Amino acid sequence: MTSEEHRIPAPYAGRPWFMVNEAVAFVVELSALAALAWWGSATGGGVAGRLLLGVGAPVVAAVVWGMFAAPRARFRPPLVGVLVVKAVVLGCGVYAVHAVGHSVAAVFFGVVVVVNTGLAETFRRRAVPESAV
Repeated sequence: MTSEEHRIPAPYAGRPWFMVNEAVAFVVELSALAALAWWGSATGGGVAGRLLLGVGAPVVAAVVWGMFAAPRARFRPPLVGVLVVKAVVLGCGVYAVHAVGHSVAAVFFGVVVVVNTGLAETFRRRAVPESAV
């Protein structure tokens, strides 16, 4: 393999903090989905209710995220709209952790969500050249 096949894309070159924050963002998103599944399986009444909420809540969140907030979203609202979708989905994940009885973990998760999302959006805006905006 040549060195060109292992090249880091231009926005990431020389910015390991950018790549680390993007990895943390992915883990945060997966954690929110896992928290929604945990909440749903703990909240639903009966086996059918637990199964429906345990699977349905993260699926709905993932579909909404994929349609509006993902990097290759089908519909790309302005930044405010993307941030609202992220706040709702990730905020529901934080609330889910609290609702299953882990308030301290929910506060920690909420802080990580806010800091990571703020840094990610700031880094992404700086990585895009002015001519591409």
